[in-house]
Amino acid sequence: SIRKRRSRHGDSRRVIVVIVARPLSGRLESKAVRYFSKSAIMAGEEINEDYPVEIHEYLSAFENSIGAVDEMLKTMMSVSRNELLQKLDPLEQAKVDLVSAYTLNSMFWVYLATQGVNPKEHPVKQELERIRVYMNRVKEITDKKKAGKLDRGAASRFVKNALWEPKPKNASKVANKGKSKS
Repeated sequence: SIRKRRSRHGDSRRVIVVIVARPLSGRLESKAVRYFSKSAIMAGEEINEDYPVEIHEYLSAFENSIGAVDEMLKTMMSVSRNELLQKLDPLEQAKVDLVSAYTLNSMFWVYLATQGVNPKEHPVKQELERIRVYMNRVKEITDKKKAGKLDRGAASRFVKNALWEPKPKNASKVANKGKSKS
């Protein structure tokens, strides 16, 4: 969709929002938001949809977020999926796959919202919930691995060394000092 907006400085810009995701040789190709000045827009497209100035900060934050997502996707797609997964253990592979699926579905959620479709009534909501369930399972597995295990021998040595026990030599010296002072 094409939207015209006014910046704080009064100049007009057109924002073309394009979110495309498709499999491309085992990788996802994605195009996010592109911003063009008024002179760079394709000839003949005049759209007079302005937005309220009050939401300019929100749109600027959205623009920055989309730029960050675009950079992350470029970084992730610069390495083939097979090369990336070979370097990771199975748990890390699952995390990469889940984050990729969640990101793709989240971007589709945003796309639906920009097209006027209620994403809460779309099957993408169930897909996001399904991915969240698997993300929680991976988190539980990770937490179990990080959980400390009790080493009974080390614990008993720690407690034994932490408790002070007077030795027979010290006990007689302490007793003698107490008698000589009185």
